[in-house]
Amino acid sequence: MSSKQKVQRLAAWSIIVALVVTALKFVAWRATGSVALYSDALESIVNVIASAAAFWAIRVSHMPADADHPHGHHKAEYFSAVLEGVLIVIASLMIFREAWSALQNPRLMDQPALGLAVNGLAALINGLWAGLLIRTGRAERSPALLADGRHIVTDVVTSVGVIGGLAASLATGWAILDPLLAVIVALNILWQGWKVIAASVDGLMDRAVEPEEHIRIRDIISANSAGAIEVHDLKTRMAGRATFIEFHLVVDAAMSVSDAHAICDRIEEALRAQMPSMRVTIHVEPEDEAKLPKGTSAVPFA
Repeated sequence: MSSKQKVQRLAAWSIIVALVVTALKFVAWRATGSVALYSDALESIVNVIASAAAFWAIRVSHMPADADHPHGHHKAEYFSAVLEGVLIVIASLMIFREAWSALQNPRLMDQPALGLAVNGLAALINGLWAGLLIRTGRAERSPALLADGRHIVTDVVTSVGVIGGLAASLATGWAILDPLLAVIVALNILWQGWKVIAASVDGLMDRAVEPEEHIRIRDIISANSAGAIEVHDLKTRMAGRATFIEFHLVVDAAMSVSDAHAICDRIEEALRAQMPSMRVTIHVEPEDEAKLPKGTSAVPFA
């Protein structure tokens, strides 16, 4: 199975898993009448919408470059992640409203054992699925899968906290713990929503690769640029699973176009062999554009 097929299949299955988990959580809420379980179920509705948006974004991001989008459609996944963050914020505000109403008239749950057991099953399914999404999202460099997986992790933490808190409410008879838990849930997902939005906006702003990755790219270029004089102005930016690399390669002014092109091909092949998602642009310049003194034995970076 290709990388594209793997990511798209997981995105499609995420919608189904989210629907099943949401149904289970609404069963738990209906059985108990708990506002905390209602808040947990409401967050799962966001998962369904976000999973559908991620599926769309992943399909678009894998579309080939065209006349209107010559650099590809990689950033589509960031829009999905931004939408997910916005939906999380909306869900948290709805939970605040329900929690406020419940605080005015707190009551203990109906059928607590059934409700907590069903919600626990939903949390277990979510936890297993979130782990798979995050591992695949990192391996395939898919912001949409990563955002979906991380949000589901938040959902799992929420469910575990709600189950523990409601168990304490039953043990102590403090009915007010139910709406207070809902408030905590709302605050938590509000914070998670902000983090999802911030990370996605950072991607849309053409963030450079991490310092460790930058050093790795420099090492690959240095090891494969024999025949050149100097490399300078290395720039990188990330767009979804793709990384764009641009730098200036200084060669002898008397070097033929064919020889200079051979050096560029060698560097590009080495980069793509180590990082298949790379898009490389090399600007070849004559030696009078060098920024370091002449006579350096290796091919340095300026």
